[in-house]
Parts: sequence; structure tokens; C-alpha cells
Amino acid sequence: MAILTSLYGGLNVLYSNLFVTLPIPEEAPDLSEQTIIVTGSNTGLGYETSQHLLRLGVGKLIMGVRNLDKGEKARIELLKATKRSLDTIEVWQVDSESYDSVKKFADRANNLPRLDAVLANAGILTNHFSLSQGNEKTVTVNVISVFLLGLLLLPKLRSAPSAGRFVVPNSALHYIAHTKEIVPTKNKTIFDRLNDPEQSDMANRYSLSKLLVLYVVRELAERTKLSVKGDVIFNTPNPSYCKSGLLNEPGNTAPLDFMARTTEMGSRAILNGVLAGPESNGHYLNNCHVSCPAAHVTNKTGSQIQKAFVDELLEKLEVISPGISASL
Repeated sequence: MAILTSLYGGLNVLYSNLFVTLPIPEEAPDLSEQTIIVTGSNTGLGYETSQHLLRLGVGKLIMGVRNLDKGEKARIELLKATKRSLDTIEVWQVDSESYDSVKKFADRANNLPRLDAVLANAGILTNHFSLSQGNEKTVTVNVISVFLLGLLLLPKLRSAPSAGRFVVPNSALHYIAHTKEIVPTKNKTIFDRLNDPEQSDMANRYSLSKLLVLYVVRELAERTKLSVKGDVIFNTPNPSYCKSGLLNEPGNTAPLDFMARTTEMGSRAILNGVLAGPESNGHYLNNCHVSCPAAHVTNKTGSQIQKAFVDELLEKLEVISPGISASL
């Protein structure tokens, strides 16, 4: 089954990137009153998605960036390209390696007049083990900080005039992610194993982080469906392999260029997630459609991992921000 799942994932990337041209969104629900946050928005997929949102008429774009100077430069470029007014875009600082930074960013966002969608686009790929905030850095940036932000903003998203959206980019690499580090055991928590420098499989870590994102999106969608606190949409679209800065770290190897989408093409898939409706809630999106994820997401083992990991994640988030689980 694992071999078939991996083969399916690989063939899907080849088919998507070589034979599928994603539609350029020309129309969207009225965005003129909406406020949308895009993190990691000064470059790559986040920048291109921001440009589409501005072109489609979003009322306010909040660019969440680590470096304010680079963010301001990107803001000027976006304003020039889209001919929007100066007050359409704001640049806010947020560093996904710092939980305090994420909390300050969320506090600021919770004071906005309204918030309609969040694209949690910031992410890293590294083959080198290091700790950040007491957890392996990939897990900190790609998973913990993402959902720390999501749960801190959940009440605000619920107050949007229509269902708020929380969107996290994914990857077909989740099909080939090995689950040996995250199958629940009695001896060690999942996080303890992920944070063990002697046992961590860093070659698998980025793929695994995308698998973990998928588990959390699915679980949060289920748990919030049962809540009486209001609607919210969680989804995780796959832009597929794109020419971006994700693989810039020395030692990372990239597929051949002919197999890559441009970041603009990949951003169309992400934009689809940002604009998607309730039919996308809890789902993996591929080529702008709800798609079936890997077998190790949907089978019995996947269900066990999903619940166990999200329970551990919520415990960790409670330590970082006491009371955060109550937002569910």
C-alpha cells in the first residue's frame, strides 16, 4: 500500500505539472469589504497569491513577513503592479520561529474590524536538525506556529460575515512521508520522537510536516463542525512543485526545472483554497479540486495518528497560550 501511495503521489505531480494548466481566477465573491492575511507574502507563492487577491479586489491585505524592509519593498511592487490605493496593503512583522511573535501578530489581528481569511503560507525546508522553541525547527515553523496562529484567530474568523477560512499550503510529498516517527507508542510522545536528534529522519521531515498539517486540518475541521460557536473553513491546497525559494538551503536538491510550475501557476491553486467554500472544509485540494489524500491519512492507522497528534499539539499549544483550546 505504501508503494502504491508513493507511486500515485509521484505520478500525480508529473501529470499536474506537465499537463494541467490551472485557471486564472477572473471572478470571485465580492472581496471589496474583506480583510485577508497572507504570511510569507513578500516572495514566492505568498507574493503571487497576494497579487491575485489584490487584482480581484480584496479590501485589505495584511502581509505577514519576518523582515519588514523586504515586506515593504514587496508592498510597493504589489501596489505598482495592481494599481491599488496605498491603504489597501499593510505590512506586519511575524516570525514563525518565535511563539511570542506569533501571539503578538494574532493580538494585533484580533483588533481588526473584521478578518475573513488567513493564508498561513510561511514555511521552511531543511535537512539539518536544530531546535527552535524547544522543538525541531521544521515542526515549529510548519506546524506548531501555523496552528497557534489559527486557533488564536479562530474566534475572529468565526465572526466574519460569511464563514472565515484558514488555509495552509500542502504538498504531494505527503504521499511519500514515512510515518514511523509518528505512530503512537506507549514509551514516548510523538513530539519527543520528532525532537530526538538521534532518531529524527530529516530527509523525511518536510514531507512529514505536510502530512501532519493534513492531519491537523482534518481533525480541526471535524472538531469545529461539532461546535456551536460558528462556522469556519480549514483546508490545505497543494500548489505542487514550484520554482521558489523553498529549496535555497545549501545541500537541498531540486527536481529538474521542466517539472516545476512557476510560483504564479502554483499560487492559483492556493488562491482556490482561500476562496473555497464549505465543500473544502477539512480537505486536501489538488489542481483546484477536493482530492483524496494518501492512504496513510484515511486508513485506520492514519485516524489513530491524527487524533493522537492533535491531542498532543493542543496540549503543547495550551502551554504556549493557556486557554487556547477553548476556542474550538
